[in-house]
Amino acid sequence: MKANQERIEKHIKALSRYTATPNEGTTRLTYSEEDLQARIYIKEQMEAYGLEVREDGLGNIFGKLEGEKKDAPSVIVGSHFDSVPHGGDYDGPAGVIAGLEIAALFQDNQVKPVYPLEIIAMIEEEGSRFGGGLMGSRGIAGYLSKDDVQETKDKDGISVPEAMKKIGLDPSLEVKRDPETIKAFLEMHIEQGPILEEEQISVGVVESIVGLTQLEVTIDGKAGHAGTTPMDRRSDALVAAANIISKLPQIAMEEGEGAVTTVGRHQVFPNGANVIPDKVVFSVDIRSSKEAHVKNVVQKVKNLVRSWEANGIQTAVEQSLYMQPKELNKKIRSILEASCAQLGTSFINMHSGAGHDAMVLSDITDVGLIFVPSKDGLSHCPEEWTAIHELAAGIEVLYETALKLTEKS
Repeated sequence: MKANQERIEKHIKALSRYTATPNEGTTRLTYSEEDLQARIYIKEQMEAYGLEVREDGLGNIFGKLEGEKKDAPSVIVGSHFDSVPHGGDYDGPAGVIAGLEIAALFQDNQVKPVYPLEIIAMIEEEGSRFGGGLMGSRGIAGYLSKDDVQETKDKDGISVPEAMKKIGLDPSLEVKRDPETIKAFLEMHIEQGPILEEEQISVGVVESIVGLTQLEVTIDGKAGHAGTTPMDRRSDALVAAANIISKLPQIAMEEGEGAVTTVGRHQVFPNGANVIPDKVVFSVDIRSSKEAHVKNVVQKVKNLVRSWEANGIQTAVEQSLYMQPKELNKKIRSILEASCAQLGTSFINMHSGAGHDAMVLSDITDVGLIFVPSKDGLSHCPEEWTAIHELAAGIEVLYETALKLTEKS
């Protein structure tokens, strides 16, 4: 069954409107006004495709098509709908739209599944508001306690429950999902790299996902006047932070094995042009395909940070996220490959250097993840783009796979 490209394009354009930075990329932070607008649209589409809609205690959205088998576990399809600041229209939403289009195809073809089909739109995968990332899937997997959620705050000190209530969500609802209620999870994502486009391949069937961790480093110094404090009397938090950050790439290169480090966010206090900074907080993202290398780099970063504890400088390192490298389910991968062959869709097996909700949910159910091409390999920027026919090709593979998984087995 062919995916409806006009319908897919309509969804892409609709969701792209819900941004805090019009004409400067998609900025849709979790529980923002743009989040609310997007979730209203997603829920309306789910209902239009005959799904029963609900939200959990983190605001993850579920649309369910009941199956013939009573109390059977669901095949879940979807992705996340939050964004990085000034990101693109496809990272996350493409996978949510894949789920919506699959639900529409089930409706168009009057498919009554044996096992239920659920479409999901998850929150805070990027971690752009609350840090860490993958919050929606971690909640579903049971990795976040109520205390964790209550204590998680954004840069303005607003907690998750407070932010939820501002857009009318109920944080008292259950979040953790009983694994027995999930038969499988399928996700489609843009590649965010150049391989599929360069090789002119339609689909990447993901075999494994990189291990990653995120650290939050705090450097405390002492504020002072920029003109009257001698250089040898200063405890400048920003100078210490800059020296630490400048050495992080070398740590990754010396570790090898594809290890990478990235400082993507930092805050300087009090942030005055004529005041010596007394505090700097910055993130360190560490990734490798092998867990031992992730752990090695973490320890080296901690040692480096601690080495600056002198002359009035104090440091602290907190680990806000840790995910092991994951191999995805071989059975689901074989079904995805068979669906590609059935449709005559070209595919290759791939490793993912980016983290995805699929890596979290693979701890509690069988998971399949596919990639579709990214123009020039670009992502996390306004130029991010994937052709509609390429999205449709990936959706058709996911649809055939969802049909097989929702059949009697």
